[in-house]
Amino acid sequence: MRLPLSFVLSLFLVVSVQAQWWEVQTSGLDTNLRGVSVSSLIDAKGVPSPVVWVSGSNGVVLRSVDKGETWTRLQLPGGDVLDFRGVVAFSEKTAYVMSSGEGEKSGIYKTTDGGQNWNLQYTDKRKEFFLDSIACLSETRCFALGDPIDGKFLLLNTDDGGHWRELPRDKMPAALPGEGAFAASNTCLLLSGEEIFFGTGGPAARVFRSLDSGRSWAVEETPITHGNTSSGIFSIARGNEKEVIVVGGDYQDPKRASAVAAYSLDEGHTWQLSEQQPGGYRSAVVCDDDAVCVAIGPSGEDVSLSKVTAAGWKTTDSLNLNAAAIPDFKHGWAVGPQGSIARFVDHATFHRRSREKHPAAPPATPPIAH
Repeated sequence: MRLPLSFVLSLFLVVSVQAQWWEVQTSGLDTNLRGVSVSSLIDAKGVPSPVVWVSGSNGVVLRSVDKGETWTRLQLPGGDVLDFRGVVAFSEKTAYVMSSGEGEKSGIYKTTDGGQNWNLQYTDKRKEFFLDSIACLSETRCFALGDPIDGKFLLLNTDDGGHWRELPRDKMPAALPGEGAFAASNTCLLLSGEEIFFGTGGPAARVFRSLDSGRSWAVEETPITHGNTSSGIFSIARGNEKEVIVVGGDYQDPKRASAVAAYSLDEGHTWQLSEQQPGGYRSAVVCDDDAVCVAIGPSGEDVSLSKVTAAGWKTTDSLNLNAAAIPDFKHGWAVGPQGSIARFVDHATFHRRSREKHPAAPPATPPIAH
């Protein structure tokens, strides 16, 4: 859904912000960042170390191999006019990026040499073609979601990491008039084994789900606020066992804190609102392997640590952020407008204490190298 090289050092604006759970590392670049992905590399001592990729408007794709201390800007041919809403990375060398826009402005690109070269793997000249999210189960098996064409949502798939195809849509329920998906954080599409989920907005806030990799589909309504083109489900994540979580709201009313988070305990069949809502519209929700979940949005951030993961949310910060990736409770990054990149503060001790209490629940501005 539409939402209204040699090393030359370019310094970001110094930002000395220490939030409760998030620490801003950089800001000041002319881009609205909406994609973030964390992979890893093995350092000289044989220890895994995070590699962070981020992407956004004005053709910006950045990578850090030192936990965000420094960033390298990667160039895509003709990419300066593109809006890279999604990125999925597998190492310091291999990553996909997805651009969003009408027709050929939407595309899927891949690099296997750390961004020195990029291959445009898929695009489409149809005006209705608009990509919203990309997600992968492995380096070679990925899916991408697009807005409806001919009355049904578009789903692309690759099984070899190089060739993409449209999946059959004959068994997918029809989209409602004006219904779409939001390309706000690259998290409106969720893959979980053979299961595929995606959330929608507009006239309804619905969750489409397939248990067989897109061969057949069902759809359910959720109680998330909806009714206009700026409201609905913006993000979907997996919590404990059969729990599925959605967040959203109305991005034109970002401080409205009602009906912006809901959850299902039966893999998306039935839905209920979270008893304690986040502090406003949230564009992304991400969960680590222990089902500790974080919601991200322009008016702040929230964390959920209750016995039912998404039953209650506690607001932690007031940063303006769009998207996040948290592979574990020690590592995580979030991105936002004006090139903002924030690092998740290590709350491992807090996490352990929370689990003991609820046993059933889960600096200096870095340079950019061009």
